[in-house]
Amino acid sequence: MENIIKSDGKYVFKAEIDNSLVNSIRRYVGQIQIAAIDDVEISKNDSPLYDETIAHRLGLIPLKQSGKKEGKLKLSSQNKGFVYSGSLKGDFEVVYSKMPITLLSDGQEIEISANIKMGKGQEHAKFSPGIMNYRQVSEIYIDKEVAEKLKSTFPNVEIKSKGDKILIIDDKEKEIADICEGFAEKYGKKIEIKPTGEVIISLESFGQIDAKSIFAKAVEALKKDLSEVAKKLSK
Repeated sequence: MENIIKSDGKYVFKAEIDNSLVNSIRRYVGQIQIAAIDDVEISKNDSPLYDETIAHRLGLIPLKQSGKKEGKLKLSSQNKGFVYSGSLKGDFEVVYSKMPITLLSDGQEIEISANIKMGKGQEHAKFSPGIMNYRQVSEIYIDKEVAEKLKSTFPNVEIKSKGDKILIIDDKEKEIADICEGFAEKYGKKIEIKPTGEVIISLESFGQIDAKSIFAKAVEALKKDLSEVAKKLSK
C-alpha cells in the first residue's frame, strides 16, 4: 500500500485489491454509525425561512463524534444578522461553526431545541461521514509525438521510454487516462491502456471522523456482516 495524500479531511492511497472487494467497502461507508441532529423543536422563528427549511439545514450540520450516542443541542438568538451553526450549544460540538442557519432582522428571534441520535448514511445523508471512490491504476502506451504534446501541456506528467513505446503510469490522485485518449484521438495516433491490478482509493470526510477512519470503520462493518453470514451458514 502506498499513501498519496494523508490528512484528516482527505485520504488517498494505492493498493493491490480486487475491484469487487473495494466496491463492497465503498458501499459499507453507509453502514458507519454517526451522530447527527434528528428531531428539532422550533418554539420561536421570526426569520424569513420556514421551520422545515431550518430543520433540514440543522440535520446536515456535521457534529464531532464524542462517543455519546444521543444528546441535545439548543440555540437561542435575538441578534440581527446571520445565525450560524456555532450558536448551537449542548452535548455535542459542531465541526464547522460558520455554517449559516438563517438570518434575523431587528426585533426578530429564533429559539431551537434539537435531539441527536446515532444513525447510518444508508438511512439518511445526515448520518454519512463522507464519500469514497476508486479507480484502476493503468499503464498507458502512446506514440512519441503524442507524448511530447502531452508533456508540453502537462509538464508534471511522468513519461518513460519502454522499448519503442512511450509509457505513462496513471497512478496519482487525478486520472490522466482520459486526457491521453483525447490527445491520441486529436492527433490520430494509437493508444493502449492496460490495468495493473492496483487501484487508487480516495476518501473525503465531512468532518465527523477523519478520512482514514472512514475506511477502517467501513471495513469493520463489512467484516461484522460477513461474520454473521458465516455463522448462519455453519448452522
